[in-house]
Amino acid sequence: MNAQAILTMYRSEMARFFRTLAQSLFSPVLSTSLYFVVFGSAIGSRITDVEGVSYGAFIVPGLIMLSVMTQSISNASFGIYFPKFIGTIYEHLSAPVDFLEIVIGYVGAAATKSFIIGIIILVTSYFFVDLTILHPLAMLAFLVLTCLSFSLLGFIIGIWANNFEQLQLIPLLVITPLVFLGGSFYSITMLPPFWQTVSLLNPVVYLISGFRWAFFGHSDVAVGFSLVAIAAFTGLCLTVIWWMFRTGYRLRD
Repeated sequence: MNAQAILTMYRSEMARFFRTLAQSLFSPVLSTSLYFVVFGSAIGSRITDVEGVSYGAFIVPGLIMLSVMTQSISNASFGIYFPKFIGTIYEHLSAPVDFLEIVIGYVGAAATKSFIIGIIILVTSYFFVDLTILHPLAMLAFLVLTCLSFSLLGFIIGIWANNFEQLQLIPLLVITPLVFLGGSFYSITMLPPFWQTVSLLNPVVYLISGFRWAFFGHSDVAVGFSLVAIAAFTGLCLTVIWWMFRTGYRLRD
């Protein structure tokens, strides 16, 4: 394992994050704060509670997941696409580094950025609602796993994309709708039976449900299913990335 190479790529990506701090950090935190104002205050004042939890507190895990998933994909996809765009990706491919070391460097940086954003949003939520986390270690574990898994997905998108428009295609048309329909702002038990069954086909439901369990001790699906879903998704992403590097898919064109 070439630790120096991993550290170099990691530091490079983290330096870019701090150079664009206003866009990378303040923008998602401000957007999430607006969600708290609109959904937590305006709509929450008309909803007494959800499963014994105030609506303002209930949406906190969903809002964190919304930001973490989108930021993980955005950071990782741009991080690997930019070397493709300017041609420095060939230096990575010809250097004595394994594909796994490249993944650790770029995905590790993207996951770190998303984790920082998630923690800051969590801290920000305390200014709007009273919040108690029943299982803080489980909460951190779910947060880290989500950051890693969706950064891997973003890495795949960055390799797949041929232009900057395609970088936004899947996050806008697939991920964001899945998150909004995955119980970010409601419990799927509030839906009619048919739509509850349909919702269970949405993989994001399992991630948000497990993360919400860490906060409040109850979830829409069993916590074990949430862990299996994250593990399966992470394994699938790693397999796809291995195949991309093995075949040179859109890397050596």
